[in-house]
Amino acid sequence: MNSTALVARNRAFYTDFWSKTYLTKPECFNTWALIAPLLAAAPQRLEVGPGLRPRLPIAGTYFVDISSPVITRLNARGGFAQHGEITSLPFADGQFDLVTAFDVVEHVEDDTRIFAEFTRVLKTHGQLIFSVPLHAAQWGVFDDCVGHARRYEPTALKQMLARFGLVVEKSAAFGMQSNSPWLLKYAVQGLTEHHSKAVRLYNWLFFPLGLLLQKRLIFTAGLMDLSGVHEVLLVCRRGD
Repeated sequence: MNSTALVARNRAFYTDFWSKTYLTKPECFNTWALIAPLLAAAPQRLEVGPGLRPRLPIAGTYFVDISSPVITRLNARGGFAQHGEITSLPFADGQFDLVTAFDVVEHVEDDTRIFAEFTRVLKTHGQLIFSVPLHAAQWGVFDDCVGHARRYEPTALKQMLARFGLVVEKSAAFGMQSNSPWLLKYAVQGLTEHHSKAVRLYNWLFFPLGLLLQKRLIFTAGLMDLSGVHEVLLVCRRGD
């Protein structure tokens, strides 16, 4: 699927998805223990593609998303949200102390352009926090269904970070998605054959249950061994 078609598919899927759910406070996620201590030193902050589940505090944070329901709801809560794409961020060079992108990078074909934009809008020594799914061999019908462009091989991920001068400070296994192939198969079947019902079940039953069952993030200094990790959360700093 080409880049334009993938963007259009993601926009349609997630505009519909976010129209049927509620805004979740960032304090509800296990990422809050990571984010909260960083805020005092990061008055200029940006979250890319948050949907209605932002991980940065809404008031005073800049947001970019492709879905209109997201823009409206975040602005109503004091955010500075606008339409835009991750490959062309509508901000000045070196504007932000902190940039985050959770479950977003894997949805875009041109990831070189993504990391070029991340580093462009970050201040020198600013922090980038993002997550990506790993291992092409783990690709399944769920990846197709939710609009993924790739799962990262660890070597390719390391090369991309090095290319843009991003130093990994710490990392952790991440993600609320089940690793059970049969459960993901039935989730995709529901989303394709009974879409509205499946979305309601996820948003009002399985997602809240997932929040209750979240485990504390366990960080490793630098880049952890990714051989058995399905999704990784990386805390990086932009070099000179």
